[in-house]
Amino acid sequence: MTEERLSLGRWGEEEAARFLARCGMKIVARNVRTPVGEIDLVARKGRTLAFIEVKTRRGLGFGTPQEAVGRTKQRQILRAAQWYMADGKARGLQPRFDVVAVHAVAGRAEIEHIEDAFGLSG
Repeated sequence: MTEERLSLGRWGEEEAARFLARCGMKIVARNVRTPVGEIDLVARKGRTLAFIEVKTRRGLGFGTPQEAVGRTKQRQILRAAQWYMADGKARGLQPRFDVVAVHAVAGRAEIEHIEDAFGLSG
């Protein structure tokens, strides 16, 4: 992956984290690496623990950011979340799987937060 794409991804994740915090969510972890995959953001609001995939795009030539979270990526996120929760840190919390689509337009972020974007049946 090029440095430019990595930089865009980091910028998008930071914008997403700020957006979620403004919406009352507390970011509890970033870039969680597990043996089965990575989770961009883990956030909590009340009894909900959201595992969040952030997708950032400059243009729509390859589709919207959220379209990039297909079944294979969803399965990877589900497995990583199960691994994350296995240590008991999330006991009593309800998991949810969200996607935050960040579209970079003229140096600013247009953000769409899709709550409960997919689930165990996904």
